[in-house]
Amino acid sequence: GFFDGVHLGHRHVIETLVSSARERGEESVVITFAQHPRAVLQQDATTLRLLTSRYEKKELITALGVDRIVELQFTRQFAALSAGEYLDLLRRDYACSTVVIGYDTRMGCDMCGADAIQALAAARRMEVVRCEACGTVSSTRIRKALSEGRVEDASAMLGYDYSISGVVVPGKRLGRTIGFPTANLRLADPLKMIMTNVGDIVETNIFGFGDDIYSLGIRVSFVRRLREMKRMGSLEELRAQLAEDRARCLEMIAAADSK
Repeated sequence: GFFDGVHLGHRHVIETLVSSARERGEESVVITFAQHPRAVLQQDATTLRLLTSRYEKKELITALGVDRIVELQFTRQFAALSAGEYLDLLRRDYACSTVVIGYDTRMGCDMCGADAIQALAAARRMEVVRCEACGTVSSTRIRKALSEGRVEDASAMLGYDYSISGVVVPGKRLGRTIGFPTANLRLADPLKMIMTNVGDIVETNIFGFGDDIYSLGIRVSFVRRLREMKRMGSLEELRAQLAEDRARCLEMIAAADSK
């Protein structure tokens, strides 16, 4: 699968793969795609945003103890493979003996479910390990939660705090004039999902920090949404609002540290 976000459902399947392979004394291999199927098949391709970049996805999967990651090119020709043809590919090109699938896996252009996959695999002398459901977790639900500002719901489904990364670039330096300098982050991956009311340049105020970090890479993790975006009538009103925001953030940090 595409494994966007490598969320708790994905992790359950991958952890099952790793433990199963170790029990059998075999290699654990995750098969994923370089392109999201929806982008190739033109299903909302222009608006699709991803939870993880290719690098982030590989990093998260590798951390789960997988021996190898194979990234296939998802093309229209590849999408036309039936489930049986895909299993033949796995058998021929990767000497696959066992396939680990999720409870709701659909395979091939014929959209075969778990029972059909199991029958097709058995005919090819391949075993299928089926994972149980891991709650109501999906990449689509996580994207929806983030777009609505429900950061904590997204984190609960991901199993970690959602983050974005990029390079710090010069801005208008308005924040510095009112005591709230910001690191202006240009996203490394333009297809990454970002929050509602956050533009292409993400401005981040780092408490107690004023070093020059232009051209350096940073990562920003989202923990909780403070408030809706609103227009300020003056710089003084903006300064007062930012001071209130900072106080609330520091309270949250203190509460988290005390647990």
